[in-house]
Amino acid sequence: MRTRFAPSPTGPLHLGHAFSAITAHDVARTRGGEFLLRIEDIDQSRARPEWEAQIYDDLAWLGLTWDGQVLRQSERAADYAATVAQLWDAGLLYSCKCTRRDITQAASAPQEGVAPHIGPDGLVYPGTCQSQRTWIDDAALRMRISEALNGKHYIDFQEVDADGVTLGNNITSSEYITEYIGDFIISRRNREAAYHLAVVVDDAAQGITHVVRGEDLKSATPIHVLLQQLLDYPTPAYIHHPLIRDAAGKRLAKRDDAKAISKFRAEGVSPSDIRAMIGL
Repeated sequence: MRTRFAPSPTGPLHLGHAFSAITAHDVARTRGGEFLLRIEDIDQSRARPEWEAQIYDDLAWLGLTWDGQVLRQSERAADYAATVAQLWDAGLLYSCKCTRRDITQAASAPQEGVAPHIGPDGLVYPGTCQSQRTWIDDAALRMRISEALNGKHYIDFQEVDADGVTLGNNITSSEYITEYIGDFIISRRNREAAYHLAVVVDDAAQGITHVVRGEDLKSATPIHVLLQQLLDYPTPAYIHHPLIRDAAGKRLAKRDDAKAISKFRAEGVSPSDIRAMIGL
């Protein structure tokens, strides 16, 4: 078994991160497996070295150890570019110059009174640029979902819980993927790999067998499994754990500095106290 924790160095780790990291660590360690660390710093405009240093410090304080070298996305541009080229050569991608505003405006005028759908990345792309067949340097690249599915009736993946108990196969129909996910972005205008591509390429490169992450990412998992199939990668098992929420039921985010692990540390809270706070 091999799990991973993949934070972005764009702010302080909070209790939600602690829950995910500890869960992934403990799932692997209790089964004699490996726990890997990946720094998702592909967005260099927001990544900061001080936040990356804080990640290492917080994880060590929590008593978590990781195996092997830390994988950093900022060092893997060539791998992402090669994968994008592979998908383009297979005829699965198209150039798209639509802005968020363009997509919002298109969605604000739904045909026949049908409300626009919200997918893992927000409003589902209406397909404005689907007829584009040429590579445009300053355009994003989208997956042509109809070609990617290529007659598949569904996408499925195995779900397990943190105790290793198999919960069964999660099955998502092709019709649902087409309507509620649509043509998702693979590469951004600056040729920066989008999250969906990077996470799939990195999980394969690190040999991850069990992906441990929050249930908020469950809706994106069919995207990742589809990419794994297109790229002939193995599909890991998935553990989608509950989210840590505040008193109002809102899930924690990096802007919630009051819940930052570093602040709890400064207040004298112990690692065992953190585990108790998050129900572990």
